[in-house]
Amino acid sequence: MANRLSKIVTRTGDDGSTGLSSGERIAKDQPRVAAMGDVDELNSNIGLLLTETLPDAVREALVSIQHDLFDLGGELSLPGHTLVSEAHLTRIDGLIEQFNVDLPPLREFILPGGCRAAALAHVARTVCRRAERTLVGLRQSENLHTLPVQYLNRLSDLLFVLARVLNRTGGGSDVQWQQGRKAG
Repeated sequence: MANRLSKIVTRTGDDGSTGLSSGERIAKDQPRVAAMGDVDELNSNIGLLLTETLPDAVREALVSIQHDLFDLGGELSLPGHTLVSEAHLTRIDGLIEQFNVDLPPLREFILPGGCRAAALAHVARTVCRRAERTLVGLRQSENLHTLPVQYLNRLSDLLFVLARVLNRTGGGSDVQWQQGRKAG
């Protein structure tokens, strides 16, 4: 990446356009820009989750995921360039297996919540699902390989598993959905 930002306020986006890493300028309402924004929002939500007290293994996983998401954003900002690889998927699959091994099986749907860290993981999961949907839409109109969509799909699964882990390490458990529950 030869062009690092040395000046943040450039005013070049005042006309409603933004620059891709290729130097091309596109409108900020384009699907590619929406995808980059959703991935950035996901990364920011993971950053917020990282402000919590977390088990070391969870923290390490989330930090590596932030780097992956920056790779994904870079891939989106440079059409035709590939940064997300099979190795990214393999690592996510391994993390899902690692963190899921000690969790009890689910017998009911669970509600987002529990301890604060778990709730933040659930928020990140929902932002991840939106980013995935945005990338699916982008793939319908532009050339984008399948690995970024697969990565986000598996990452949302990992974030769900991490929310369950965080509820347990936070001294609680999953909040189970109660079908037909009436208020008051």
